[in-house]
Amino acid sequence: MLAALVRSLRDFELAEDALQEAFAIALRRWPSAGVPVRPPEWLVTVARNRAIDRLRRRTNARAKYEQFAAGAVTVSTVDFPLETLEEVGDERLSLIFTCAHPSLAPEAQVSLTLQAVTGLTAAEIARAFLVPESTMAQRLVRAKRKIRDAGIAFQVPPDEQLPDRLASVLAVLYLIFREGYAATAGEELIRPQLCAEAIRLGKLLATLMPDEPEVLGLVALMLLHDSRRDARTSAGGDLVLMEDQDRSRWDAAEIAEGTALLDRALRHRRAGPYQLQAAIAALHTAAERPEDTDWRQIAALYDDLLRLAPTPAAALNRAIAVAMAEGPERGLSLLDKVQGLDDFHLWHAARADLLRRADRPGEAAREYRRALDLARNEREREFLERRLAEAIR
Repeated sequence: MLAALVRSLRDFELAEDALQEAFAIALRRWPSAGVPVRPPEWLVTVARNRAIDRLRRRTNARAKYEQFAAGAVTVSTVDFPLETLEEVGDERLSLIFTCAHPSLAPEAQVSLTLQAVTGLTAAEIARAFLVPESTMAQRLVRAKRKIRDAGIAFQVPPDEQLPDRLASVLAVLYLIFREGYAATAGEELIRPQLCAEAIRLGKLLATLMPDEPEVLGLVALMLLHDSRRDARTSAGGDLVLMEDQDRSRWDAAEIAEGTALLDRALRHRRAGPYQLQAAIAALHTAAERPEDTDWRQIAALYDDLLRLAPTPAAALNRAIAVAMAEGPERGLSLLDKVQGLDDFHLWHAARADLLRRADRPGEAAREYRRALDLARNEREREFLERRLAEAIR
């Protein structure tokens, strides 16, 4: 609904405010009047009317009002029954490409899309970027106003412009998936609807750009991770580490689809970060038992990844892989060289786990406490509390 309104109004803030007013009206009216037959259409219509009222009151926007009021929001903008790009344009994919416009700074492109397409709050996005919430809120406001003031077109760009925006679009899709796969905050570890939406949009993008190996690599990566989703939590919703998961619950169809897409991407012989991460995920899913995992090959792939995309997160994961292959002390020595993650709870949790494996419970307990101070997801906090209790026995 937001995507439909943004496309019609060409103004993020106006669309958001109008839609929130429509939600408020629905909450007041629907309990007594009943829910309309087509709630999205009702909400968009009310939001559109609210937006028109606002535009009327803007004395310096008369021309814009007359241009807008002459049009209409059609049903197709709020109804997405088809899956192929050729049959119907996808409003959310258009919104992603709008947010990925090169006139916006890269961090603004990703942040704005996460809010506009997935509905993540400024606080959730700030945690993903490890910045204060106030900083993120200001970044989002500036980006929305720049799109409005520059008159950036709300559409999937022509073919020749797609590659220039591809890196940002891929980054956004993966962040959407990651927030669904391991929520940064809240009571649930997994938000399946975000995982499904990221995969759906990734497949749509692969239809649009079938010869881009990194698009295929990203879709493969998301499918391979998603194949383990059901085994990542217990019946009560508790976090289950990969080594303790019931591998019979892994989705064999998703593994097969992801592996096939990865093979197709690698045939282009243009390896990129998403293809390498998908190859790592494929090695995990290929192991029938935890002890069958080829940790040395995984560590070697992380070496390749660090040469292409030297990020602290990749260095963290490489240290864990080396620890599993060569022992916890070796992993700790590498982990302690990683810079920029002191406020990242997973860095402390990883260090605590390696200290636990190295039979250094006192040091492990300190790291578990630090991870607990930083973690915001309740399921992760419960897991860390259990590990802390085991360390101080």
